[in-house]
Amino acid sequence: MHVPWGDTLDGWEYENCCVIVAHPDDETIWCGGLILTHPESNWHVVCLCRRSDPDRAPKFRRVLDFYQASGVMGDLDDSPGLPPLSNEAVSKCVHQLLNDHSYDLIITHGPRGEYTRHIRHEEVSRAVTAMFCDHELPTGDLWTFAYFDDGGTQSPHAQPNADIILHLDEATLQTKRRLVTEYYGFLPESFEAKAVTSPEAFCRIQQT
Repeated sequence: MHVPWGDTLDGWEYENCCVIVAHPDDETIWCGGLILTHPESNWHVVCLCRRSDPDRAPKFRRVLDFYQASGVMGDLDDSPGLPPLSNEAVSKCVHQLLNDHSYDLIITHGPRGEYTRHIRHEEVSRAVTAMFCDHELPTGDLWTFAYFDDGGTQSPHAQPNADIILHLDEATLQTKRRLVTEYYGFLPESFEAKAVTSPEAFCRIQQT
């Protein structure tokens, strides 16, 4: 079902929301506009990697402060070369970081990882989706980011057939871009900055 919720997501009823991502900055690049659009919700960000990173971890905390959100970080292996992680290892980390809290909505990476290709994004998507389908994820609804990059030939952009499309106003888009460039410190011409686009897009996962 395609739900073009436009600029406001009329009918938004989620009070407690959690974003589960692989890295600091993923929460902003892929759904920062949604977080900014709904400050009335309680946002919590679970980041599975980089807790010990002396550069990225404090930047993540600054961004959470800006959102007035809570968050927690893990330290899954994110070393160069990205050795594959088992579904069990990722799921265990998610369980530990969620710490038995429950949410009305959880949002995480899409199965293709938003761009060609990031194995950690794909692994997180696979683990979180499996947990949801096995009724092991403490949430009523699960959404995944819905972006593609045409096999790496373009910057990531919204999938036109995504279930939920959120168009950002210019002020929200500029705030999101500022978080990526000024708070996280990416250059304006970096991949990360170019990935900051409108609309944002999400797919709903059906629980079997």
